[in-house]
Amino acid sequence: MQDVSTLVAQAREGRPRAVARLISLVEGASPQLREVMAALAPLTGNAYVVGLTGSPGVGKSTSTSALVTAYRKQGKRVGVLAVDPSSPFSGGALLGDRVRMSEHASDPGVYIRSMATRGHLGGLAWAAPQAIRVLDAAGCDVILVETVGVGQSEVEIASQADTSVVLLAPGMGDGIQAAKAGILEIGDVYVVNKADRDGADATARELNHMLGLGEARKPGDWRPPIVKTVASKGEGVEEVVEALDKHRAWMEERGVLAERRRARAAREVETIAVTALRERIGDLHGDRRLGALAERIVSGELDPYRAADELIQSLTEN
Repeated sequence: MQDVSTLVAQAREGRPRAVARLISLVEGASPQLREVMAALAPLTGNAYVVGLTGSPGVGKSTSTSALVTAYRKQGKRVGVLAVDPSSPFSGGALLGDRVRMSEHASDPGVYIRSMATRGHLGGLAWAAPQAIRVLDAAGCDVILVETVGVGQSEVEIASQADTSVVLLAPGMGDGIQAAKAGILEIGDVYVVNKADRDGADATARELNHMLGLGEARKPGDWRPPIVKTVASKGEGVEEVVEALDKHRAWMEERGVLAERRRARAAREVETIAVTALRERIGDLHGDRRLGALAERIVSGELDPYRAADELIQSLTEN
């Protein structure tokens, strides 16, 4: 058993090993997890969380690395969480992220962590917010959360971030993919990376058109900007940071940031509660209560919904 108060104190001092151990406790659903979260709770709420999402090949890791450089120039401490929701193992694309971000490895003001959800019952929604909380408590001013997967995981990441950045690249049919995956609905800032390639302007135009089709905005509502970048050369990155700053200021001015964080906290509580219930139900295989209810359903004495109600009642009473 590790001394949680010592780990938290060391993480606050910016010691990478302590931060790594705390995130490992989160990832592994350690018995000390409740103690860790209780110790971190008063120390959080200061970091600005940016989610980066998009199809493979759009340059997410390169863009993340370029944003780290831009924020470090401003003197900000940066945490990077590269999350692979689809893989039960740490490796593959995640290791690629570490390699691409290796220029920041020796910078004490940057903490980079690859995280797989390892098939935990709560999945990404369960593990990511707690890892974000560790980085927040460790004094990161900005936390960049990058997903490796596509599809539903993108939407989940958006729900963990203050601001969601959707990355696209020319010539990848991204416009159609974005519409299919529903990620057009989650972006606060859109980035067309690899803008030195043919078709970048057309991609930006198509994206602008598609955003316009789905619009039902009132005056004063946020209109997501479209920024063109060449992240590998650092071009357009300052404009992305400027767009992020503007979005944050807009949210703070209208109380949207506090509202998003409350919604995030509510989802987290719900996920933890549902996960705990699911774990308890998972222990019921072979339980006589479940067997008895199944027998009554088969005999026509009880319908499945009534049976589920009875089961929930017996679980909550225990």
